[in-house]
Amino acid sequence: MSKKLTDKVAVVTGASKGIGAEIARQLAGDGATVVVNYSSSEDAANAVVAQITETGGRAVAIQADVSKEADVLKLFADTRKAFGRVDILVNNAGVYEFGAIEEMTEAQYRRLFGLNVLGVLLTTREAAKQFAAEGGNVINISSVAASAAPPTGSIYSATKAAVDAITMSLAKELGPKGIRVNSVSPGMVETEGAHSLGIIDSDWAKQVATQTPLGRLGKPNDIAPVVSFIASDEARWITGQVIHVSGGDR
Repeated sequence: MSKKLTDKVAVVTGASKGIGAEIARQLAGDGATVVVNYSSSEDAANAVVAQITETGGRAVAIQADVSKEADVLKLFADTRKAFGRVDILVNNAGVYEFGAIEEMTEAQYRRLFGLNVLGVLLTTREAAKQFAAEGGNVINISSVAASAAPPTGSIYSATKAAVDAITMSLAKELGPKGIRVNSVSPGMVETEGAHSLGIIDSDWAKQVATQTPLGRLGKPNDIAPVVSFIASDEARWITGQVIHVSGGDR
């Protein structure tokens, strides 16, 4: 019995750790061949590839900073050389940073918008060129911060609101080509990055868990199965949607 993503090739950006790594493992487990993109964490990306191949899947790690056009062109050229096609793009790469408006810098703005917004546009542009005639699938990883807009999150929330707007616009633009575009919008998720920033042990995280109807923070494996569903033919009539995967936190 074939798996739901058999014969599909997926590019997952920012897939060396956290949610991206879990998405890569999930897609591979559901039959896809996976490109594990990373920017700087080569060892972590190779570890994800090893986990996939040890369980019978196919994967390769490819380095690219998706905020840079030349890197994105190389990412898709290398993917085409390795596997001949792209069917699924998961735009997971991103940076989250919080701070008071008085402390905001131009460099911070450009760093967050460069990766979180320009990166999504560049990768989607190149994927759309490589999708087969029957179409393709773009899944953008957004955040409930796009609408919840927490204090000190003005830049980050703005980037994710932009991602949701891009999703809705490109769904209309690319729909006639059979390309579906959706956002998956997690709530606060316990990842290595969130731990390293001190978020998970903070009073803020405890407050978020308390106000979340399902009573806890998310885990990467709460997000990945939803991405795989959206990538599959089971979701063939779904496009232009922002799908909250957040335990009810909005």
